[in-house]
Parts: sequence; C-alpha cells; structure tokens
Amino acid sequence: MTHPRTDTEVVVTGLGMVTPAGCDRESTWSAIRAGRTSAAPDPALAGLPITLSCRVPDLVGDRPILHGAGSAYLDPVARFALAAVAEALEHAGLGPQSWDGGRVAVVVGSGLGGLTTQDTALASLAEGGAGSVSPYFHPGYLINMAGAQIALRLHITGPGLTVSTACASGATAIGVARDLLAAGSCDLALACGAEAGISRLTVAGFTQLGALSPRGSRPFDTDRDGFVIGEGAAALVLERADHAAARGVRPLARLLGYGASTDAFHVVAPHPRGEGAQTAILCALTDAGVMPRQVDHVNAHGTSTPDNDRIEAAVLGRLFPHRPPVTSSKGVTGHSLGAAGAIEAALTVLAIRDGVIPPTAGTEHITPTIDADADIVTRTERPVPVRTALTNSFGFGGHNAVLVLAAP
Repeated sequence: MTHPRTDTEVVVTGLGMVTPAGCDRESTWSAIRAGRTSAAPDPALAGLPITLSCRVPDLVGDRPILHGAGSAYLDPVARFALAAVAEALEHAGLGPQSWDGGRVAVVVGSGLGGLTTQDTALASLAEGGAGSVSPYFHPGYLINMAGAQIALRLHITGPGLTVSTACASGATAIGVARDLLAAGSCDLALACGAEAGISRLTVAGFTQLGALSPRGSRPFDTDRDGFVIGEGAAALVLERADHAAARGVRPLARLLGYGASTDAFHVVAPHPRGEGAQTAILCALTDAGVMPRQVDHVNAHGTSTPDNDRIEAAVLGRLFPHRPPVTSSKGVTGHSLGAAGAIEAALTVLAIRDGVIPPTAGTEHITPTIDADADIVTRTERPVPVRTALTNSFGFGGHNAVLVLAAP
C-alpha cells in the first residue's frame, strides 16, 4: 500500500513499554542492550510439549490508570496497554488536563484480544453453566476493549480504532495513527500494540504448526528452531510536529514513512521470495522520501523460525547492499505477537536516541547465507550513529507493515 506524500510531519514525543524484559521503558531497554533473555519454563504450560514462555513481570499496582471502577476485571491485555500508555504520556508531558479530548486519537493493535478472560469464562461455563459466566466477559474479551479502556480512562473522544493484522498489528496501529494525523483527524494520537496471548490453547496451536522452540529464541542462528511466545505492550505518543513545537517539546524521533502489503500466498507461511515484505519496505521508503542507502539500521522481524529469518535476510540483502546493522529483539522478549511491532518501533526510537544497536540475544552462529545478506549484530551492542532506521513486522495471513523512523 502506497500513501500520497504529505507535508504533515509526524513526530514521536513519548514512549511506554511493558514487556517480559521489564515493566517500563528504561528497564526493558537495559535488558535489550544487555541481550538478557526473559525466557523461562512456565508452570501454566506444564504437561505441554513446549513449556517455555516470556512472561511480563507483575505490574506494580500503584499506577492510577489501573484503578477505578471495573479495574479488578480488566484482562491482562488491557492492563498492559493502559500501563504502557500512562508511561508514554508521562514521558511526553501530556494528559487529559492538557488536551482537547476530541482532537486525540487512540489506535490499538492486537492479534488475540482478551484470552485470559475467555479462558476464565469457558471454565466457568463448563463447571457452572451459563449463569456462572461473568457479565464482565464481553468487556474483557472483545478485541477493541483495550482501546476502549484507554479512551474511557483518559476522556478521549476522538477517533478510536483497533486493528488486527496478526503479528504486524502493533506496527499497523502506528501507521494508521500516522495517517489520522496526516489527514487532520486529530492533533495527537496514542498508538499502542498490546497482547496477552500466553495460554495453553495458543501454545498448543503454535506447537502443532511447528512454530515454537523448546530451547529458546535464536534469530538468524544456524540452530534456530522457532520462537518463544511472549506478551506485553508498547505505546507511542505521536503528534504533528507543529503541535509538539507549540508545546515546546523536542521530539524523540520523526515517523517518516509507513508501508503495508499482503502476500496473498499462504495463511501462515511467508512468500518464499519475500515479495510482500519487499513491497512493504519499498512503500515505506517511498512514503518517507528515503533512499535505501540512507538506512542506517534495521530492526528485523526476526522470529527465529527457519523460513522467516532466511527470507527476511534475503530481502534485506537485495534492498540494502550497503549492509546496515540488523538486530532482532525477540531473543530477549520472545515473540509478543500483536504487540511486537509497537515494542520494536519503540526500541528503534531508543536506538536512534542512544546511537547504539543492541545485540540479537541467543544468536551465536549465523547461517552463512544469512550472513552474506545481512549484518546481524550479535553478542554485544554496537555503537552506531542512527539517523534513519527501518522496523519490519510480518504476520500470519501475509500481513506486512514497515515503519521508517529518523532522528529529530
């Protein structure tokens, strides 16, 4: 999908994260830079063929946004989203007292919605019949409810959207939010990716597809054999540049481009030559007005599955012969599914901020063909001035979403 070029400059002014690596932005970033994996045996998955997961540590309960009527019944996906948004707004110096709620948009990306609420309701139905199902089932389970809770608790009455493009959902949400700003539908947007999909059924299904590793994530490694399921959320505060300037705020980064495509090849397998991924990358670069040689860093989708990593690296080799340094954060966080694109976009902003490319955790021996195509950063972080960066997100169903971010 190409976008008409617009003179509207959109900037990132706040970041918030809740991940298996930490319940805030800087603790997550510290673990990513250190290459410290969060994968561990999960007691809730005991008895299944795969028992590894990357769980978010317990959220601290003193965040005001997590309190109030109905908070006890919030699904974890909404709790993750709310906590990430609250941190992003604090980072940006924004809140309901400082805005016209009708000029604020909320766009949330999620692949699965409130699975914990669903599991609880199914168990209640089986044990006690229909009358035992909580009236909070639908408000917790429906996929739009994380976004609805954000709007409700922050008094936001502008556009509210939930997008679902599987593992590309978080990046798609950021792109859609950018487009709302460019269209003049809002002055600022809260873009969030959130997922709380670690359940026995989800893990069993991915196991049957051969997608999960029993040993740990190792993106682009010769011995990669699947991903580790994760969870979490990230939120980005996006504003028109003139709106941020009027507030006297220096942006963290500029969101220059967004590209999207669909493979139309297979329900779960990527196109064997990565044609859809390549199209999305080229659309994002065109939208940004950036030449491939200007890209200094790529945050790869890098799932640690055999086909995805090989195909993604081949696309990068074709488009970026100057070999910008590449990383995947999934060795630390696991694959957080619909939240991954937003988490990785936030990490890309931090790479721009600090001028450092984190290592690809778990990766020791890069497949030779991949090594020929892409410069994968491993073992330790690499100091690199990052002016322009790309972040890739690809999902089941052939959904591809790519973002171009640049230094302010």
